[in-house]
Amino acid sequence: MIIKPRTRGFICTTAHPTGCALQVQEQIDYVKERAAISGPRNVLVIGASAGYGLAARIVAAFGAGANTVGVYRQSESKANRTASAGWYNSAAFEQAAQQAGLKSFSVTGDAFTDETKQKAIDLIKQELGQVDLVVYSVASARRTDPKTGETANSVLKPIGSTYTNKTVNFHSGEVTSISIEPATEQEIQDTVMVMGGDDWQMWIDALQQGGVLAEGATTISYSYIGSEITQAIYREGSIGQAKDHLEATAKKLSEQLSSIGGRAFVTVSKALVTQSSSAIPVVPLYISALYKVMKEKGLHEGCIEQTYRLFTERLYAGGDVPLDAEGRIRIDDWELREDVQAEVAKIWDAISTENIEQLSDLEGYRREFFQLFGFETEGVDYEADTDPNVDAPNIL
Repeated sequence: MIIKPRTRGFICTTAHPTGCALQVQEQIDYVKERAAISGPRNVLVIGASAGYGLAARIVAAFGAGANTVGVYRQSESKANRTASAGWYNSAAFEQAAQQAGLKSFSVTGDAFTDETKQKAIDLIKQELGQVDLVVYSVASARRTDPKTGETANSVLKPIGSTYTNKTVNFHSGEVTSISIEPATEQEIQDTVMVMGGDDWQMWIDALQQGGVLAEGATTISYSYIGSEITQAIYREGSIGQAKDHLEATAKKLSEQLSSIGGRAFVTVSKALVTQSSSAIPVVPLYISALYKVMKEKGLHEGCIEQTYRLFTERLYAGGDVPLDAEGRIRIDDWELREDVQAEVAKIWDAISTENIEQLSDLEGYRREFFQLFGFETEGVDYEADTDPNVDAPNIL
């Protein structure tokens, strides 16, 4: 079939296997061209099919030579529908790892369920024995608690008062004003249940009880703080409450893992184009301005560059891991540089529909959005007849 992008708001409902595979290979090549990492040997990545989770799996495998287990939702092609980008990404990773002689396995299913956790534990016992790094990188708008059966949906809303600011339809380039009503207390609680640290805690509990955490094991999860422009909708909003819970969970897990010499960290990363960030009002416009400034200053990083820096300059640099006053790893340092934020603020004040293409990198934003799904990738013939059915080795 001829596979073209089909969009619905901030979602692309199709994915291109060739484009996804090529992008995975580009990330692998980036890591292989750099210095090898003295790091983890056996790694579990929960939420491994895209974004930071995929990048962590690539850096661990092709930078440190680690064996990996990836957990993600299964979404194969059906009839005339393509598989998800995550499926194609994971298939490409598995094939590359196999060719490199690395042990690599994928567990597909809902990461929130006890069943998926047990599948991963059984696999680790059988194939790796134990893991010394657990990366938790799950992004979901909905979660069912396996203990209570309660299902919650997260919201992206401010707290306390209505929030009004600029936003952009990144497909059309139209800049408009948006007002968002504040979250209710129930919506805040639901957002914390979905995007806070509860499931991360459950994973570590299950892995520890299952005896598959190695002595000195590290676990990390991801957070974001951002600039003043996005504070009200992000860090001070409902999702910020979830991130506060995630960071509190990291401290609790560090105490829990101290018995085996382990540690838990939240990594604060920079703003990047992801499916999740595309859904947050204001954020795509902010990222478009940020990208322009950081690219002009030679500071721009994507997931793979950020993750390689996380491993080489933070987690496995030797000695104590550098942390901020709240005990977090910071790799958003370049984004929050004073000179960067000052220029972004100037752009923000002036930006409009009429000048957005000149003042921002909206075109770069659009391109990266479609690249999430394997489109707009150099070297791919998008007019070619392409088989959407892609098998992946070592998937359970």
